[in-house]
Amino acid sequence: MNRLAAYALAGALSLTAFPAMAQMSTDPAQVQPGAYVLDKSHAKVLWAVSHFGFSTYYGEFTSFDAKLTLDPKAPAKSSLDVTIDIPSVSTNDAKLDAHLKAPDFFNAEKFPKATFKSTKVEPTGPTKAKVTGDLTLLGVTKPVTLDVTFNGAGVGPVSKKVTTGFSAEGTVKRTEFGMNTYAPYIGDEVKLIISGEFNKAE
Repeated sequence: MNRLAAYALAGALSLTAFPAMAQMSTDPAQVQPGAYVLDKSHAKVLWAVSHFGFSTYYGEFTSFDAKLTLDPKAPAKSSLDVTIDIPSVSTNDAKLDAHLKAPDFFNAEKFPKATFKSTKVEPTGPTKAKVTGDLTLLGVTKPVTLDVTFNGAGVGPVSKKVTTGFSAEGTVKRTEFGMNTYAPYIGDEVKLIISGEFNKAE
């Protein structure tokens, strides 16, 4: 058996093992309309910031939730509502995590939640959109725009649930929310890197 045939056989066997994968579509028109809830086990909220110009430092929030309403025929009517638990900020460095939770940065005790509520969805291509919303952080609310990419929709091969997936990126200026510590030596602009799967609400 040549290599090409082996790859073809492997692909066929994988679809036999996970037949629902054959139902996944990258066509947004195939998305089922309605309410969706976040599959927290398949979602990430990461952030990246310049560390004195020497490197890019990465962290994440490990506890968050989101609700999504989709209207594939009228994407502008779709909406997104996100809540992030600030004490869940994590860098895999316990000392740094404690500092980030302190008043110098996220002030997690006083402001334990951050929220994002969409106000506008603007399609920019067949699978892309700009989603603008109100981000509330440290008690301050500012508009933020996310560049969102539709990854696909279908029936999850393991969950057996109607699923749709998205990736998103955006930039937040932390000083606009009152987080001024070490700025601009630790970057003012914080990049957000987000990915998540949503299951259709039952």
